[in-house]
Amino acid sequence: MTEKESILISQAHEEVAKHKETVEADPHRLQFHLMSPVGLINDPNGWIQWNGTYHMFYQWNPFKPGHGAKFWGHYTSTDLVHWTHEPIALAPSEWYEKNGCYSGSAVDLDGKLTLFYTGNVKDEEGNRESYQCIAQSQDGITFEKQGPVIDTLPSGYTAHFRDPKVWKHDGVWYLIIGAQTEDLQGHALLYRSNDGRAWTNLGPIAGSGLAPLQQFGFMWECPDVFTLGEKEVMIVSPQGLEPEGMHNHNTYQAGYFVGELDYDLPKFHHGAFDELDRGFEFYAPQTTEDESGRRIMVGWMGVPDQQEDQHPSVKNQWIHCLTIPRELQLKGDRLIQKPVEELQQMRHNEVMHEEATIEGHTELNGVSGDVVELELSDFGSAPAFFEIDFRQEARLVFDRESRVLTLERKNFADRLTEKRQCHLEELQSLRIFMDTSSLEIFVNGGEDVFTSRYFPEPTENRISFTSSEQTTLNVKKWELRG
Repeated sequence: MTEKESILISQAHEEVAKHKETVEADPHRLQFHLMSPVGLINDPNGWIQWNGTYHMFYQWNPFKPGHGAKFWGHYTSTDLVHWTHEPIALAPSEWYEKNGCYSGSAVDLDGKLTLFYTGNVKDEEGNRESYQCIAQSQDGITFEKQGPVIDTLPSGYTAHFRDPKVWKHDGVWYLIIGAQTEDLQGHALLYRSNDGRAWTNLGPIAGSGLAPLQQFGFMWECPDVFTLGEKEVMIVSPQGLEPEGMHNHNTYQAGYFVGELDYDLPKFHHGAFDELDRGFEFYAPQTTEDESGRRIMVGWMGVPDQQEDQHPSVKNQWIHCLTIPRELQLKGDRLIQKPVEELQQMRHNEVMHEEATIEGHTELNGVSGDVVELELSDFGSAPAFFEIDFRQEARLVFDRESRVLTLERKNFADRLTEKRQCHLEELQSLRIFMDTSSLEIFVNGGEDVFTSRYFPEPTENRISFTSSEQTTLNVKKWELRG
């Protein structure tokens, strides 16, 4: 460890200690989601199961609840429920990363846990340079930086060139990276390497202005390519999409394409883009394949440049969190998201109402709380209107006539009601994870998901149901302990 790195890590520890009491006293601090100990957390990084242990790194600014020169924080777990906060993995100490260790991924390279990440550099005038770097660890905890392995930009691209995701295919290493052309088109570029160190640029495999897409964003962040069944999936976070119908209403989006990656051309032949999440806060997700063969995704429960300074937690020196881990499955060309089965370990004190009758405004005995899981299933006659109210701060509404499912909440800044929506032919089931200040709503077995922050009064724990007509359903509720 260099002297500068040691100083930066010490300064980060000082920030944690200085604000520890304030942060931990915040009633909106989450109970079973990964957060930074102080300051801002954003993209999940280096998501991997290595030698039986899950490693989740994350973008972190310890010095303020806002963006800046990012560190890599680090959690580990053996069961996706109980997490240990490890020492800081990366601090922006070297010339090639002095303005931030930006996002990236992790692989096993030569038997070592190897981090690929973007080193961000800016001069006094704000001009940017970017370098794709590696750091390696024998024990999965202490990392030795080895500097840039890609230090030149491809011709025709700006220095908005970041977020390397690395994988192996047929014995060859590949790296996909988010990029911006000089005429401000977002692309995803593919690189190839035999040893994970010397990389050859194969060119863009998908992006704005590349068939079949027309104009499709000025920057593509955090691309991720993987195989599910017989198809390939590309997850990406394009910036600059215009709202269209019920889609693209967050400042920036996170979504996916399904298709086939031709490694020889190279070209990703794909269908239409679909958002991964219908809620207010979801961005920059990353996936890994674990040792049991599951493809597991975790996202950032936040969106850049979207009223971040208005979050109530900012005054208590912290902001944002990561989502729960979700197993991905492919149904046709649609990604299905399901909470990983290990999360059932968090359940305590089950309350069950079989064939509960809902008519008008109804509260069910024992169905309340701030850190709970709800399961609703076996709806009887479908009402014209069905609503769940979450702690007087948010509500989920299904309108049978319009076939629309709506999540509403009170805006952080002006307290006016805002909404996100999706088309839904039929409401069959809901699985809802509620934390002190978050909602993750899985609709019809994970065919649609709404992920959002919300900030109810800490003493308000009521969960209620409203139906326009008498209907029956099964309701299960558990308290959750992370």
